Amino acid sequence: MTLQSACIRVTRWAFLACLVLLQACATVANPDPRDPLESFNRGVFGFNDALDRAVVKPVATVYRDATPNWFRKGVSNFFGNLGDVWSAVNNGLQLRGQDFGDSVGRVMINTTLGIGGLVDVASDLNIERHSADFGLTLGRWGVGAGPYIVLPVLGPYTLREVVALPVDQQGNLVNQIADDPTRYGLTVLELVDLRAQYLRAGEVVEGAALDKYSFMRDSYLQRQRNRVYDGNPPDEDIDPSAVTK
Repeated sequence: MTLQSACIRVTRWAFLACLVLLQACATVANPDPRDPLESFNRGVFGFNDALDRAVVKPVATVYRDATPNWFRKGVSNFFGNLGDVWSAVNNGLQLRGQDFGDSVGRVMINTTLGIGGLVDVASDLNIERHSADFGLTLGRWGVGAGPYIVLPVLGPYTLREVVALPVDQQGNLVNQIADDPTRYGLTVLELVDLRAQYLRAGEVVEGAALDKYSFMRDSYLQRQRNRVYDGNPPDEDIDPSAVTK
């Protein structure tokens, strides 16, 4: 993928996101400044939740119950090691020397001593994981988060992350596999394994949240804000790209 084609994809995503934003703003009477697309987002959230209940969660439950813990741990470690490669790239783009060094070290150690990443030797050696994607890189470069958006199947994002999504997809090494069955199989396995890790957390949310949509939105936005500010966000973070009344 050339730089030119990547830019074209990013522009297309941004254009489509803006069209959705304009349409939603016209139908929401009193939007939350962080969530001017709430009417649209709630509809997509309902679709995603129904899909999760009907397909994703049952498959993840079977996966959890039918496979031994050591197998699931190996799968999680393998995909975590692939993620560390992209994290290293983004930590480098952010000029975060310690995080970049740790990420590179994790990949080298886990790929060799960890049998291709199946064993997380680096964590045993207290080498910290510093997860980073291009959306986070844009945030640390000063790009505002923009409005909250829920995408079909993919779930919650901010506009900044939607723009970064095509780049992050190219940074996922699984997407670079030429063989279609292998690539699709690994993609499904990664999604099912990730959902299985959050089965218990999902049950807690179901039991505690009066409004699941608002709970998920607020938690997600707070997490993303904390990531950009390394866990120390300012008391008031006025995003110039946010939509206000």
